[in-house]
Amino acid sequence: MEVKYCVVFITAPVEEAPKIARFLVEKKLAACVNAVEEVRSLYWWEGKIEDDKEGLLIVKTRLDLFEKLKEEVKKVHPYCVPEIIALPIVAGNEEYLKWVDETVSSEGG
Repeated sequence: MEVKYCVVFITAPVEEAPKIARFLVEKKLAACVNAVEEVRSLYWWEGKIEDDKEGLLIVKTRLDLFEKLKEEVKKVHPYCVPEIIALPIVAGNEEYLKWVDETVSSEGG
């Protein structure tokens, strides 16, 4: 089975997440971005456990746009090591996936 679509998770500071979401949609790198206003993130950073509130972006796009999306996010994201991870969509509503195709740019911005 060929994977054509993906969901990308991106965490960012709460105040920056909506700006990144809009940026991705405007550049046609994402058909849709759900912005979860606040999640609690616990993680290791520079030898200690951090406990932060972050925004979570859930991005729907095509897998072939992931590398461009990642590079564009890194240009505007305030973290030096931002979370930008893609999970494959192995099945979905065909009409929705067709809409994703029609919405994102072939070149991604």
